[in-house]
Amino acid sequence: MKKIGLLSDTHSYLDDAVFKHFENCDEVWHAGDFGSLEVVERLEAFKPFRGVYGNIDDKTIQLRCPEHLRFECEGVDVWMTHIGGYPGRYSSLVKAEITHNPPKLFICGHSHILKVQYDQKLQLLHLNPGAAGKHGWHKVRTLMRFDLNNGKIENLEIIELNVR
Repeated sequence: MKKIGLLSDTHSYLDDAVFKHFENCDEVWHAGDFGSLEVVERLEAFKPFRGVYGNIDDKTIQLRCPEHLRFECEGVDVWMTHIGGYPGRYSSLVKAEITHNPPKLFICGHSHILKVQYDQKLQLLHLNPGAAGKHGWHKVRTLMRFDLNNGKIENLEIIELNVR
């Protein structure tokens, strides 16, 4: 079993509360729009880390993090990308592949809208952790925490930081 801390859209602001909320996590995942290399480096230094670059991230971040990351973790096929859309409205960047070869867990950011939605047609769970940074139109900064255990996604928690 692995406990995962998930965030996105920090836009160069990494709240110290993230480290408190993720202290018992085994890995930290970021779904893009870090905003600065410092955010990447602080997360890498904190826990085993996986991340994808977003549309605001410069070449230094793009050299460290891919646009799409597909991997297996604790028996769960995971696909993480920044701009992915959501069930019924997947981005053209992912639509063909996700329809042909869907993962069990599809994670994206970009919208700043926290979303947990099961796609009945593709039999996958879609997660968007919302935005953890201060830049954007969202009102509450959010994170997610969940467990991956023997092919299952369990114990999903939504964490509200504070009003931005």
